[in-house]
Amino acid sequence: MITIEVVITEVSGLRRQDLENWIANQWVHPDRRAGEFLFHEIDVARVRLIHELREDMEVNDEAVPIVLSLLDQVYDLRRRMRQLSDAMEQHLPEDKRRSLIEYLTRHSTSA
Repeated sequence: MITIEVVITEVSGLRRQDLENWIANQWVHPDRRAGEFLFHEIDVARVRLIHELREDMEVNDEAVPIVLSLLDQVYDLRRRMRQLSDAMEQHLPEDKRRSLIEYLTRHSTSA
């Protein structure tokens, strides 16, 4: 687990007050022990993402939670698709998997 001081030094240009505001806004969810914030690597990645959204992409504070929510939904969908793929791999015979893949390929829409 990583302390707030380490996160601030690892994310170039990050200010402590900004990070504390993101925690207060529940954009980042570090653990709290003995009055100290402790971050997992996934929390640090989210801090980097928020910092990039705000600084590099100039996403305003009102839009950040919307962007984060949409990204969380995409990541959740990817996780569920991976689970579905794993379940198909484990429980469907090869011919059924191949048939399903062919069906999906024929019926997919291209962007």
